[in-house]
Amino acid sequence: MKKYSILLLVLLMTFTSCDDFLTIVPETQLSSATFFKTENDFVQAVNGAYAPLRAYYNGPAWLLGELHSDNTFYMRNVLFGAVENAENLADFSVPVSNGTTPNTNVLGAWRGLYLIIARANQVLAPIDAVNFNQDSKNNVKGQALFLRAFAYFHLVRYFGKVPLHLTPVPGREGAALPLSEEAAVFDQIIKDLTDAIPLLPQKSAQLPGRVTQGAARTLLGDVFIYRKRWADAEQVLAPVVSSGQYSLMSSYAMAFPKNTTNKNNAESVFEIQFREGPDGLQGNFLYQHLPYPLTVAEVRSLFNTSNPQPLDGQGNNIPTPDIIAAYEPGDLRKDASIMFITVSGRPGPNKTTPIIKKFQDNHAQHNNHGVNWPVYRYAEVLLLLAEAQNEQGKTGEALGLLNQVRSRAGLAASTAAGQTQVREAIFKERRVELAFENKRWFDIIRTDRIQEIIVPYGQRIVANPLDYYFPPIPGAVPRNNVFTNLDKFYPYPAAESDLSPFF
Repeated sequence: MKKYSILLLVLLMTFTSCDDFLTIVPETQLSSATFFKTENDFVQAVNGAYAPLRAYYNGPAWLLGELHSDNTFYMRNVLFGAVENAENLADFSVPVSNGTTPNTNVLGAWRGLYLIIARANQVLAPIDAVNFNQDSKNNVKGQALFLRAFAYFHLVRYFGKVPLHLTPVPGREGAALPLSEEAAVFDQIIKDLTDAIPLLPQKSAQLPGRVTQGAARTLLGDVFIYRKRWADAEQVLAPVVSSGQYSLMSSYAMAFPKNTTNKNNAESVFEIQFREGPDGLQGNFLYQHLPYPLTVAEVRSLFNTSNPQPLDGQGNNIPTPDIIAAYEPGDLRKDASIMFITVSGRPGPNKTTPIIKKFQDNHAQHNNHGVNWPVYRYAEVLLLLAEAQNEQGKTGEALGLLNQVRSRAGLAASTAAGQTQVREAIFKERRVELAFENKRWFDIIRTDRIQEIIVPYGQRIVANPLDYYFPPIPGAVPRNNVFTNLDKFYPYPAAESDLSPFF
């Protein structure tokens, strides 16, 4: 964090009237003492606070939230050795020494999220003292509060106790703070979002890609559910449903933003903005979520790029047999979420391999796409509200919301009856509705199901490695230390521990 403490790091951004993207010009270093003078300064600065979200969702978010679950695994390539940082997450074998880990993906998440917090703090500290249009000021302030709360919500779920920075750090002194208790971090998240909601416009009045009142309500509802504050969650989520700002897309496949179309659609509550091209706004997570090796022809068949390249190494985020089996017969989401391809270079007779389909789309240049990442969709709002209602004994109302989601998936109404059965039905529905959207690990830990779900999952991998994409080669089996670190929280990044006396 100290590397972000002295100078404001702002990605300057410009708006165009019909642009669905957060458009950014090259990064520069500016003094916070001289920069924050005008409305445009604050708009540029808050836009810069969004920018680290692209790097976070292009990498650490899916590694820590999806690969570290029973939804996805890696495809072992014995000829490619530099894979421990991803494998340790998938294998639940993250190394720990004195409460810290050298895992680079854990470090990437920590630094990316604290960069968002640092940039949000730089906006929030001076904004009340500068005179400009009040509506614009409210909008900017609401966005900054949301982004800070969003980053802390991820940090507190990953690590538990974390340093709580709420003001800019002007120098090395004060850059290292003691770890705040988990409850204190949640209290600050709730305060930030409670303050943000009345400041933010509805989706119809906000620029595409920016935070809205509906997004802030959804995040706060998610936080309340995480804290088992069911009545508070219902109170904050119900207005999102009644607002008329959101609706389910007519088909599940249409809910997901593609490379050039369908971005920020009617179902989108908040999504991370990517854009294909040479300006640094692109993503490449589609390429990271593939089984390797792939030939030029196999890559071309997936993306139809003009310059396809062969892919080698080890594939990650491959759908497990467990998630494939989780779909009910007739669930339209299965074929929209997962497809099977032929991987000619895969050792052994079985060349047919599942991949994540729901984000896939054609684009022009190899390893460069503009597919947005959905963080919150209206379908999840319905499921969150259903959970909040069911936990208060409002099972009939909860079933009505759950069945809206099931109906769009081509399924009959749930046969669950009573609070316990409906609770389980919602949990299972979240898994298939939100598959590969980085929700699974958080759902497992917030419901205290590590032992129930992850332990037998690990046993299945060890007993049947061929079913989990290990090649039929002598010695190609799970390592001895797999599924030995089943902690709820990740260890702190060792590189950050070296900079702080507090952990």
